[in-house]
Amino acid sequence: MAFEGLADRLQSTMKKITGKGKVSEQDVKEMTREVRLALLEADVNFKVVKDLIKRIKERAVGQEVMESLTPGQQVIKVVKEELTNLMGGEQSKIAVSDRPPTIIMMVGLQGAGKTTTTGKLANHLRKKHNRSPLLVACDVYRPAAINQLETLGQQLSMPVFSMGTEANPVDIATKAIEKAKEEHNDYVIIDTAGRLHVDTDLMDELQQIKENVKPDEIFLVVDAMTGQDAVNVAESFNEQLDITGVVLTKLDGDTRGGAALSIKAVTDKSIKFAGMGEKLDQLEPFHPERMASRILGMGDVLSLIEKAQANVDEKQAKELEEKMRTMSFTFDDFLEQMGQVRNMGPLDELINMIPGVNKMKGLKNAQIDEKQLSQVEAIIQSMTKKERQEPGIINASRKKRIAKGSGTTVSQVNRLLKQFNEMKKMMKQMTNMQKGKKGKGFNLPFM
Repeated sequence: MAFEGLADRLQSTMKKITGKGKVSEQDVKEMTREVRLALLEADVNFKVVKDLIKRIKERAVGQEVMESLTPGQQVIKVVKEELTNLMGGEQSKIAVSDRPPTIIMMVGLQGAGKTTTTGKLANHLRKKHNRSPLLVACDVYRPAAINQLETLGQQLSMPVFSMGTEANPVDIATKAIEKAKEEHNDYVIIDTAGRLHVDTDLMDELQQIKENVKPDEIFLVVDAMTGQDAVNVAESFNEQLDITGVVLTKLDGDTRGGAALSIKAVTDKSIKFAGMGEKLDQLEPFHPERMASRILGMGDVLSLIEKAQANVDEKQAKELEEKMRTMSFTFDDFLEQMGQVRNMGPLDELINMIPGVNKMKGLKNAQIDEKQLSQVEAIIQSMTKKERQEPGIINASRKKRIAKGSGTTVSQVNRLLKQFNEMKKMMKQMTNMQKGKKGKGFNLPFM
């Protein structure tokens, strides 16, 4: 998970100061020393760390903290605000041209995930903003890049403009825009060539494309796993192309977070999007405040709600609520809900978006066993339709058949049946409490 090491260090440091009724300058000095070490270990730029620590110190020993009724909490508020400001302050939204199409140039080095990100961005624009993008293959030096973009276009059912490997990239980009106007595409996303390093030939070509098509956005795609190298690349591209924003890829991986925390301060250009997985729908707008909350263990409720709204069917949710009230909840409903929740993303990430979960015993950095969930699905799918509707009919011989069909054991089938019954009891108790009856206490069946 992104920022895991940094998050652990900062959360541990903040915990020491949270409950203090009085915060001294020495407390602040010790806290900022720990924060400095944590940031440097996370590969954050040294100058960026120095400036950040200076601002935190000035505010943490100032009136807003020392005269506060809860100084410990106020210090954490200061740290969160400064981390948020460091990453850009607020979400930087994508441009929309007054005269369509809006033109976006995707630039970056080879291996950063530029072509895949081009497809992800097009998918995001269509799904979230109801746009109609045209993808443009301008990387004529790597035939695989053109093939890759055309394959992505097929997967997304989106048009891809290509003129092969012999055409001039400037001509390709220019003619693609003419095509977009004819076909009424409101966005043109140009996948440009990359190199293994920044060189004059690459920059000259990108400059020519920029001068000819006058893009509304120039997005630099950088690999978050490369740490400070990503910041150096961003600085070079910004100096020569005046980029408008950054897209960080692989932010879901084991990245220390240095790039995300340094790029805005070094280039003064915002991180616009973050790649959170390999799938084409795993590109998220970058929200500095939400990321700061995650790093400090405060959760990220807004992102969790957005994921739920995007993946949970409202009509099905209302039907489920009615079934819970009337106690007609079945294994089919259970299976359907599991599918919707899993579509929201890795469950350990979802759990860590819940505020305070890092303080709950056994749930800090919780790792959910996806294999166990797959076994549950297999058991339910091995039941007949009648068994899923009426689990009470499942006797010893039926359990053996279900276990054999799902590649599990009878004891695992028994455990699931028991948990399902306990869950239905819990639902009944919740319904009783909503009706104003005095319900008994209950325990969650999976805890």
